[in-house]
Amino acid sequence: MWDKSVKWDTTIRPKKGWFQIDFRELWRYRDLILLMVKRDFKVFYKQTILGPAWVVLQPLFTTLVFTVIFGNVARLPTDGMPSFLFYMAGNIAWQYFSSCLIQTSNTFVQNSKLFGKVYFPRMVMPVATVMTKLIDFLVQFALFLVFLVIYAVKPGSPVAPNWQLILLTPVMLLQMAMLGLGFGIIVSALTTKYRDLAMLVSFGVHLWMYATPVAYSSSLIYQNYPALAKILMLNPMTPVIELFRSAYLGVEMTCAPYIWISWVTTFAVLFVGIVLFTRIERTFMDTV
Repeated sequence: MWDKSVKWDTTIRPKKGWFQIDFRELWRYRDLILLMVKRDFKVFYKQTILGPAWVVLQPLFTTLVFTVIFGNVARLPTDGMPSFLFYMAGNIAWQYFSSCLIQTSNTFVQNSKLFGKVYFPRMVMPVATVMTKLIDFLVQFALFLVFLVIYAVKPGSPVAPNWQLILLTPVMLLQMAMLGLGFGIIVSALTTKYRDLAMLVSFGVHLWMYATPVAYSSSLIYQNYPALAKILMLNPMTPVIELFRSAYLGVEMTCAPYIWISWVTTFAVLFVGIVLFTRIERTFMDTV
């Protein structure tokens, strides 16, 4: 029998309600988040020959493939910008979002054994994943800045960074992290019962990339398919990619009226994700 007269320092109770996330508790577990970031970074590159060098090589290889196929073979326009720089800008932004989504989508399944042994806020895991991928992005972003300077200092270069928009870089990163986290935890909550979703995530994200102006410019769609362009702009990642390119390359931004729609979608996705996540975490050990 539980002696009600005993006073406990910490009492763990099941969460109730639809939206239950304690941000103060997450802050108290910040050391655990940093520990998980360190663990995830080491595990991801463990037993690889090149190790963390893959952080740099991956966007380079992808950008080279895009430059050859879409720039040289298909000859898609890049808004007057150097093809390599145009595709690299889109790639590093998309890879941050997609890697956050894919990695957080396995939160419950990959950490089920740990969740069953000790209590800590379950949201620690997806937050740590987003922070780990931020480290990868910053390394890739530094490489991008090197190429940006190389192209920008050339005489007659069309590259003209917009310094006012560059100040919005933290906001763009925040939105990509929120989108990746939101969609990722939605999938992670659903995969506790429907494991097939885990198989479809990578494929779905790959298809999503082609619905986002990563391999092409949105101006190309506006000129040739104006009706399709309006649908394309409803993709929450489209304004982010376009804003990033506009800030660092100086391309004309065609998505300005859709930025607020993108942010509304981002908050809605994150809200739904947190609701599902907090509801599923109560009983996921019975189904995982």
